[in-house]
Amino acid sequence: MKAKKYLWSIICVYFCYLTHGIQAIILSQNNVNFAKQWGFNMSDPQSAAYAAGLAAVSTAVAWTGFGKFVSVWIGGEISDHVGRKKLMIGGAALYIICFLGFLFTKSALVASVCGFASGVATSGFWDASGYPAVQEAYPAAPGSALVGIKFFVSLSGMVYPLLVVHNANSGNWKLNVIIPLVMSVVCLVLAIIAPFVYDDQKKASEGTDGKSKDAVQAEIDAAKAAMLTKPGKFVVFLVMFYAFLCMAIMYGAQQYTKAFGLAYCGLSEMQAASMTTMYQVGSIVAVAFWAVMMSKLKWHPLKVLIVDAVITAGSLLAVLLVHQVAIVYIAILILGFGCAGGALQTGLSVLQEFVPGPKGRNTGIYYTFMGAASYLMPVIVAKLTVISGESKAVYTLMTLMFILAVVQVVATLYLILRYKKVFGTTPLAKAE
Repeated sequence: MKAKKYLWSIICVYFCYLTHGIQAIILSQNNVNFAKQWGFNMSDPQSAAYAAGLAAVSTAVAWTGFGKFVSVWIGGEISDHVGRKKLMIGGAALYIICFLGFLFTKSALVASVCGFASGVATSGFWDASGYPAVQEAYPAAPGSALVGIKFFVSLSGMVYPLLVVHNANSGNWKLNVIIPLVMSVVCLVLAIIAPFVYDDQKKASEGTDGKSKDAVQAEIDAAKAAMLTKPGKFVVFLVMFYAFLCMAIMYGAQQYTKAFGLAYCGLSEMQAASMTTMYQVGSIVAVAFWAVMMSKLKWHPLKVLIVDAVITAGSLLAVLLVHQVAIVYIAILILGFGCAGGALQTGLSVLQEFVPGPKGRNTGIYYTFMGAASYLMPVIVAKLTVISGESKAVYTLMTLMFILAVVQVVATLYLILRYKKVFGTTPLAKAE
């Protein structure tokens, strides 16, 4: 670490993503209660009104994804221009406003606006500033620092679904919104007090004729000089599109494992919620495992990604074909390991290697593709729910996720082959 004082910036970013882990699933995990609050009749699960209520929730989730999509690219540019702290503070403030909206609004339209704003806060503010911030604070192992973000997202995603069911059964479901609201206030305080490497360097470089910019450009030029040949436009697209593939699969698993358990495995609410928890347990195990493999054993990120992609495809196939409870639980656990153990964050490291450039800008472009998946997937689910009902919609979504996982395997293999041509070494080789 560059200095112990920058530990606070890492703590700030990680706690913000602990909060984001709840924001990412708050609507889907509380879908029936939110629909009731917005005025839908949710008394009969077989009724058109019930389906309309669930579709309204999926629409609000889609607006969250749209907020990510439209904001993350410009957020990366702004982050490189004004620094990390201001965007971390802005994101926390927006989270507070959004959770207050979710807590009190009785309108599905207002909830969708809050969803959009929370997407902007997550990607346009936090992703654009937090991801570069932890890499800059821990330059010795930036890949591990990025995977650490996923650990905290998974940690809250593991515990929160169980809290949702417990609070709902106790008649206090709004506690499920109050908890992340309070956490957002803590995020704001941490963002205000934490120092950030980039911001301090930016202040120190003021009046020094752009020496800091020269140092950044020298780092980029050195990375480009290490290439034997240019990667090509298709490779550049593929390392960016990888974020779409990762997020599309993660979105479905994160949002709809509970619904799948209820529809196809005959589980109770608590048992179905525990499927989401199992998914997140697999994610946390993967985060710890890959952190060791990358930082200690020096596994290349592409080596990690091909293992993750194969595991993801295999576990989704098992979920689709075998509906026995024990098998599905194991498959969901393995799915969490494969698709939610830091693949999205590791893919960003691959992008930075193939396409050297300012970290804020690259993060913004990469997460724009992620935002597209965050928007399109819930839109698809909402349409399918209205047309065929929730059960068939969830199964169709799982099938689509499997197809995308196969595409992910093929894409990763292609990138491995191209890596050897671009850099002259294979990423699958044992590290020296």
